[in-house]
Amino acid sequence: MQYIIQFIFTLLACLPLPILNILGNILGTILYLVSPRLRERTITNLGYSEIISDCNKINSFARKITQETIKTSLELTIALTRSPEYISSLFKNIEGQKYLQEAIHEHKGILLMTPHLGSFDLAGRYLSELTPFPITGIFKPPKQASLVPIMEHGRERGNVKVATADQKGVRKAYKALKNQEAVVLLPDQVPETGEGIMATFFNHPAYTMTLAAKLAGKSDIIPLFFIGERLPKGKGFVLHIYPLEKPLTNDIRQNTQLINNQIETLVKQFPEQYLFSYNRYKIPAGCENK
Repeated sequence: MQYIIQFIFTLLACLPLPILNILGNILGTILYLVSPRLRERTITNLGYSEIISDCNKINSFARKITQETIKTSLELTIALTRSPEYISSLFKNIEGQKYLQEAIHEHKGILLMTPHLGSFDLAGRYLSELTPFPITGIFKPPKQASLVPIMEHGRERGNVKVATADQKGVRKAYKALKNQEAVVLLPDQVPETGEGIMATFFNHPAYTMTLAAKLAGKSDIIPLFFIGERLPKGKGFVLHIYPLEKPLTNDIRQNTQLINNQIETLVKQFPEQYLFSYNRYKIPAGCENK
């Protein structure tokens, strides 16, 4: 099974980006129509955000979101199999590159945070070509065992290292930051029991990881956000890099909320490309809703 999946990934990654874009629109439309569970969660989470005020437009917007979500999945095949040179060629512009350059010159660890927004796998891969040191990506292994070696091998190439989202992986990330390298983290990933606190996300309680806030608040670490914006019709991507909107404090709970607030701001910039189907408001067993 692993070799079959690897072949399919390689085949998809060889398709021109405009073709992948069309395929994403077709598959996304089909998925939206045949999966009531995905459709309901997307509409519910989109409603929480209050980004769409016209109830008559929320269904069509949710369908567009599903199309963009499928494109993200298809683009993962490129991130896992294509060369760094090819991936770099897909990015047409960088906005906010000065923030990354300033952070590099500080000779500190760099925490690069991106939510489930846009083409985050491709953006992370492209970022690894812009830094003079390795980037360690923290990721949660897929549930399907045959995908694990494909993901690990595809991600750990060139200037990229990987760390699993567990205690061993966190220690690896801390070591990378201490060595004045960079770490990529998705701060809107729902953490395991005991690894998060309740914070609001679009004015609704959401169990939120504290790891991002703990790392971002350290004096020897520079936190930045980045987004891989998908351009229409397969024309490529734009990498956006942002500093934190507000300075962090010594309070983990407050810092966790500040990070959530900035994610909200980014989602409002590119709402169609956010993974609203993700079960962001899930509360793991054993966690108190407080």
